[in-house]
Amino acid sequence: MYFLTQKIEFPNVSEASSDGLLAIGGDLSSERLLHAYENGIFPWFEDEEPILWWSPDPRFVIFPKDLKVSKSMRQLLRQKKFKVTLNKDFKAVISNCSEAYRKGQYGTWITDHMIEAYIKLHELGYAISVEVWQDKVLVGGLYGVDVGNGVFCGESMFTKVSNASKYGFIHFVQNSNYKLIDCQLHTNHLESLGGAYISRKEFLRFL
Repeated sequence: MYFLTQKIEFPNVSEASSDGLLAIGGDLSSERLLHAYENGIFPWFEDEEPILWWSPDPRFVIFPKDLKVSKSMRQLLRQKKFKVTLNKDFKAVISNCSEAYRKGQYGTWITDHMIEAYIKLHELGYAISVEVWQDKVLVGGLYGVDVGNGVFCGESMFTKVSNASKYGFIHFVQNSNYKLIDCQLHTNHLESLGGAYISRKEFLRFL
């Protein structure tokens, strides 16, 4: 296993383990995070663990042209059920994501250290939040990183009202110019929206 030093570098992603773990340690500085994303690497670890860096193969992604929108969601979109904004309240979105309950998960991987790091990325213009509002109340949202070249790396989403985060995600994808949405890892929810696997090699070509 590769242990990172203070130097901003990573081993070649081909050295990742079968489950995608590439390296341990380092920090969450903006410079390191941007270098990671530009090379198909992302941090994912729980509180009290060292920083773990991943580059899975295959990679789970959504091509906007393959986005699946159910009949019920199309109806909600036509009705303009929610209001969707961009970068209106990044801190509130990432904080809500960190507190969201997820079945089978104890605690959160969005630690205070992680929140601070991504707020800095947001201030630099790289991390993006999508807010979903109902009656001026924040009821859902998502955030991720724009790595350039038309690629958006989604990190997490939350919902307090049924369909709010899905509504925000679909609205965001349909109204952006991204050619690829990186979902990183498979979930049934993202698969229902059109997510599919591509090889790490193909994903790196987009980057």
